[in-house]
Amino acid sequence: MSEETKQTKPGFKTTEFWFSTAAAVIGILFASGFIAEGGNVDKIVGMAATVLAGMGYTVSRGLAKKS
Repeated sequence: MSEETKQTKPGFKTTEFWFSTAAAVIGILFASGFIAEGGNVDKIVGMAATVLAGMGYTVSRGLAKKS
């Protein structure tokens, strides 16, 4: 494949962006106690989900731009 035909879509047009955005929003809402009232463990799990969603999106975009 030549360089002219290989183009990477803008980030906001990808499925990964929308899935990671949804996961981050749900994680933030869960961690803040808006979705479910819980203890410290629930808040930690919500924030971990948010961080992992952001990291996953970053890695997937890096791999997409690399290839």
